[in-house]
Amino acid sequence: MKTPKDIDDYIAGFPVEVQKLLETIRKTIQKAAPGAGEAIKYQIPTFTLTGNLISFAAYKNHIGVYPAPREVPEFKKELAAYKGNKSTLQLPLDKPIPVDLISRIVKYQARRTQKQAAAKGK
Repeated sequence: MKTPKDIDDYIAGFPVEVQKLLETIRKTIQKAAPGAGEAIKYQIPTFTLTGNLISFAAYKNHIGVYPAPREVPEFKKELAAYKGNKSTLQLPLDKPIPVDLISRIVKYQARRTQKQAAAKGK
């Protein structure tokens, strides 16, 4: 896959059914963090807000969401239902997108990145 110029270009590179899932994730992130910017970083869609907020990418059998706060108590049990390593979430292409979970992860990440930025004096 060539490097996409923006998130629209990235999404357009996938089959229609996968595009729908990617758009659902994109809209969920936009709603949860309305002030976040969109970018392509490391060739995948990334939302920024005082730094990188959250990224997602489509693969053959799943959509990855990064980072996933697997070690945070409020998410630990729920995220255990999904494959992924310590900071990733793999959403199977044949299951509904967990919109509420993604929204809560984005809001958590927004709080975390804003606290980090404030601590650095930005």
